[in-house]
Amino acid sequence: MTDKIIDKAGAVRPGEELPVASLVEWINIHIPDLKGTPTVTQYSGGASNWTYCLDFENKSVILRRPPAGTKAKGAHDMGREYRLQKALQEVYPKVPEMLGYTDDESVIGAEFYIMQKFDGIIPRQNMPKGFVISAKDTRKLCESALDGLIELHNVDYKAANLTHIGKGEGYTQRQISGWTGRYQKAKTWNVPKGTKVTDWLANNIPKDEKICITHNDYRFDNLVLNAQNPQEIIGVLDWELATLGDPLMDLGNSLAYWVQADDDWLARSTRRQPTHLPGMMTRKEVIQYYCDKQGLKTEDFAFYEVYGLFRLAAIVQQIYYRYHHKQTRNPQYKNLWVFVHYLLHRCRKIINKNNK
Repeated sequence: MTDKIIDKAGAVRPGEELPVASLVEWINIHIPDLKGTPTVTQYSGGASNWTYCLDFENKSVILRRPPAGTKAKGAHDMGREYRLQKALQEVYPKVPEMLGYTDDESVIGAEFYIMQKFDGIIPRQNMPKGFVISAKDTRKLCESALDGLIELHNVDYKAANLTHIGKGEGYTQRQISGWTGRYQKAKTWNVPKGTKVTDWLANNIPKDEKICITHNDYRFDNLVLNAQNPQEIIGVLDWELATLGDPLMDLGNSLAYWVQADDDWLARSTRRQPTHLPGMMTRKEVIQYYCDKQGLKTEDFAFYEVYGLFRLAAIVQQIYYRYHHKQTRNPQYKNLWVFVHYLLHRCRKIINKNNK
């Protein structure tokens, strides 16, 4: 049963195959402890970098590379992702071990890096088929996930020589102006202007700003659980958005994806992680747990919750903009504009409650 619930890759998508011969030639020079010619499979999750599993004779590893085609300056920076994780792994062991990186695009057609593979359970939209977890153990899992985020936020990034990964001070202001600009640039006729939300965020930036390492995509489907003890987090994946930022904004980002069992049908239809299970904390309980552990006041959290929801609205609108302008034909994107309305409605609801 344990083997059946461990997360596995599937068939490589057409057009995204790796040139195995040149890849193995590079590996033989730079990671010589990997033996033989690997079997290559690909992970279907995620809409950004392409992620493969390479099964060698003696061990399995993960290869990450950017998608094909042109990309925005600074996007899909494999070198940055590799160097950040290599430095962070020494002080935050939930980061996979980095094994090798190259920017020589002649090897596979793009820069790439190879890292340790965590064998475990990844809690995606639903838990693996046949996997049963009690409400009590689900609560423990939830606490472990939040403890992992708290542990990250308490890493001494200066001692870890990670001061270069972000600009640091002024992060909150940059995020609000940045996401406001991105939303406005991607706006289509059928979504709100969002000015009530963006004006409120700009006018309510907290005076106190703490800077720490932030993951910025910390969700259950980026965590790896110990298959023998599913309440234990053994790995945290997808560090491409990590930077030096504000910890409460990081938590706000996570909460934007946190769909509760008692949420309305529209929220439930977008759920990407098993936060609906009996025993899972509500968003309010998540805030309480985090703030209690960090010695913070929960009543000051409205700004961060609105920020997380607005940021997600901007991300969704950027995706919908591409569909609206026929830059992609993916039918899954057709009605994303409706979700943008919904997220901004959630923002206004929190603002109105906070203003009373």
